[in-house]
Amino acid sequence: MAFDGITISAIVQQLRDCCLDGRINKIAQPEKDELMLTIKGARRDSDGNPVYGQYKVVLSANSTLPLVYITQNNKVSPAQAPVFCMFLRKHIQNARITDIYQPDFERVIVFELEHLDEMGDLKNKKLIVELMGKYSNIIFTDDNDRILDSIKHISGLVSSVREVLPGCDYFIPGSGEKLNPLNTDEAQFADVILKRATEPFKAVYSSYTGISPMIANEICYMAGIDAASTLALDKDGIHDLYEAFFSVMKRVKEHAYEPEILYENGIPKEYSMVPVSSYSPQNIKKFESASELIIAFYEQKEKVTRIRQKSVDLRKIVTTHLERDVKKYDLQMKQLKDTEKMDKYKVYGELLHTYGYGIKEGVKSAEVDNYYTGEKILIPLDPELNAMENAGKYFDKYSKLKRTKEALESLTLEVKNEIDHLESILTSLDIAEKEEDLNEIRQELIQNGFIKKRGSVKKERFTSRPFHYISSDGFHMYVGKNNLQNEELTFKLATGNDWWFHVKGMPGSHVIVKCENKELPDSTFEEAARLAAHYSKGSGDGQVEIDYIQKKHVKKSPGQPVGFVIYHTNYSMLIDSDITGIERID
Repeated sequence: MAFDGITISAIVQQLRDCCLDGRINKIAQPEKDELMLTIKGARRDSDGNPVYGQYKVVLSANSTLPLVYITQNNKVSPAQAPVFCMFLRKHIQNARITDIYQPDFERVIVFELEHLDEMGDLKNKKLIVELMGKYSNIIFTDDNDRILDSIKHISGLVSSVREVLPGCDYFIPGSGEKLNPLNTDEAQFADVILKRATEPFKAVYSSYTGISPMIANEICYMAGIDAASTLALDKDGIHDLYEAFFSVMKRVKEHAYEPEILYENGIPKEYSMVPVSSYSPQNIKKFESASELIIAFYEQKEKVTRIRQKSVDLRKIVTTHLERDVKKYDLQMKQLKDTEKMDKYKVYGELLHTYGYGIKEGVKSAEVDNYYTGEKILIPLDPELNAMENAGKYFDKYSKLKRTKEALESLTLEVKNEIDHLESILTSLDIAEKEEDLNEIRQELIQNGFIKKRGSVKKERFTSRPFHYISSDGFHMYVGKNNLQNEELTFKLATGNDWWFHVKGMPGSHVIVKCENKELPDSTFEEAARLAAHYSKGSGDGQVEIDYIQKKHVKKSPGQPVGFVIYHTNYSMLIDSDITGIERID
């Protein structure tokens, strides 16, 4: 989710609380499009008293992920500071921050600075952070809004709208016909929305600056209006929509922010600086500050992205083998279907042996009584062969198809087992969170011949561990991340009376609940089943069927890869894969 006006408003308020009247102690440029300012000074507590401290403010103009947030962590800077960083150090090292604001609810943050020049005269400058996707920039101007320098230089050859070069006048690019949502009334709102012949949520975010589609959807939800409806709103609908819009903007004006991350299936999907009622409370995690939320949200997102990138090579190996096996299996199944004719050929041969004496030579077919069914049957014949020779021909076809069927039944079972194994490894790759998890999957691929060994391979000692959760009733629940861990959990960690869970009929993790010889409550059964659904191929598919049984009834599947089991007389339940609210112990 990109920074919208409400997010920037919340960040500006936190910056004002922490950094206003502070001094810029250090300036670093850890990335080509990113600054880190270390600010020393005083923030005000709730009673207005100064509280002295030091804050690190990250200003990123990354075209993919522009961000501004306060952090306590440092970043490694290059040995040789970039030109823009040196220029800022020359001008605003030790400058005092006199104001921080967001002009017209745009995706822009302005730092007004006061410093002494070489002659000791007091000067004013501005450091402007534009958070506009691929157009993001950090621009340094004088007090007359003349650009002194910027972290990205934009010439007229690159942009016909605005040049960002030293000596040019600075201005914020126009946002079209969009209006400031903080300065609207019901009459203007109604006029604007009615002019937009589109869905209500689109009308809201396309008419007002700084409003994201997610917030526009929430406003429609609060108003009890179908966000995607193509029907024109009546007077009451417009009024209800405005009331919801006004309540959100009132929170922004009063700085009544409640930062929260919105989860789906345990994965962060969106975030908001105001409460979102369209998500259930168990899918929401609240944070103390906007910066704390931003750091947590993008750390979790980045972790998923990074591990996906690292798993590309393994995923390619698995999918290549899987595609080959699926093609082979389809061909074998087609050949196996052809063998269904063998019993018909056997009957033809037997009937020709029985009635052949009465069949004339040179005919192309013969109709005889089928003593198996009591009905007449027409048998095709080769006119160049007599009845007994035709019978021998059909027996030969029967024998050939019988041998083919016996061979194919063994081969198709072998290929199907390999397909199931490869699909389980793909699921393990989806579950992996750390590089150690990928190393364990790589070892499984080597052990099963999907990756060739290079020289002598030492047995690795893995540091990857199963997921560990605790149920709301206090029972410990363990989830295997791959087949090796599934085997370990089921046949080494679990004891006879512990409970075992697994999604039915598709790849997924083994889930073990340690019952400690106690009876499990229904809520723990449901939470363990949700874990089994979440860590499976069926995650996100609505309700899936979960098998569960005591571990003592689970056996290793003979001839199958590690982690594959068999069981009988199990219980089953249908449940969704949402694990939000189940406590995880790292």
